[in-house]
Amino acid sequence: MSIYINENTRVLVQGITGNQGSFHTRQMLAYGTGIVAGVSPGKEGQQVEGVPVYNSVFAALRKHEAEATILFTPAPYARDAALEAIEAGIKIIVMIPENIPLHDAMEIMHFAHSREAVIVGPNTFGLVSSGKCKIGIMPNRIFNPGPVGVVSRSGTLCYEIVDRLAENGLGTTTVVGLGGDRIVGLDFIEVLTKFSQDPETKAVVMVGEIGGSAEEEAAAFIENNISQPVVAFLAGKSAPPGKRMGHAGAIIEGSRGTYDSKVEALVSCGARVAELPSEIPELIKQVL
Repeated sequence: MSIYINENTRVLVQGITGNQGSFHTRQMLAYGTGIVAGVSPGKEGQQVEGVPVYNSVFAALRKHEAEATILFTPAPYARDAALEAIEAGIKIIVMIPENIPLHDAMEIMHFAHSREAVIVGPNTFGLVSSGKCKIGIMPNRIFNPGPVGVVSRSGTLCYEIVDRLAENGLGTTTVVGLGGDRIVGLDFIEVLTKFSQDPETKAVVMVGEIGGSAEEEAAAFIENNISQPVVAFLAGKSAPPGKRMGHAGAIIEGSRGTYDSKVEALVSCGARVAELPSEIPELIKQVL
């Protein structure tokens, strides 16, 4: 069983005619994703990899049914693209652009909440239901079906960990990239809740990083609500205080969001914390 998306999910691509949009449309189609239409203002009537292009989400939905969309629009236009998709009734919005202006991000999240839509990102690699559907920019070859759910704040670390799991014969159910901007949609607790309801997810890998309190909040939730074993990895152990380390959310402010405080919280709730990504497959084998 998948969470959020599955083999029947129908997907739009907003910004499909750009370099990134067209390239990743080809990759998603190769994975088996059901892309039904693309959106690129002024380009209606064109096709990208056989996918018809429309001027707007509303125009696309007059001809096709879709539940999800992925945005490859530049950050200054992401607000309008996301709001249009939500207004049109799309329920899963994957936002690839990074550095969305804060007020734009706040407006998007507020409107999505009012319409019961799910925002993945911004600044995310996307999400994948392994072997069924990929909505994102992650490499196809490493996402194989299996019993491990993964939720991550980091893209490259997630790829490394999923690849190591695959090398050890451990596939994944669903992999979710939360995104690295200051304001994002899905958080650890929401994804962990979904994993807890999925009988095919036998263990969960949580990839966090310094900055903010998301991991500490997730640890408090895990203790009383998650029955599956959780293995965590935290990036930024040696990062100097006050420095941005790749993500806008990965900033330590005072004693809040430090590596040690996150490890302590996770260990206290019963999670196992890996020192290195290479340790994760063995820790997963121990708990399965």
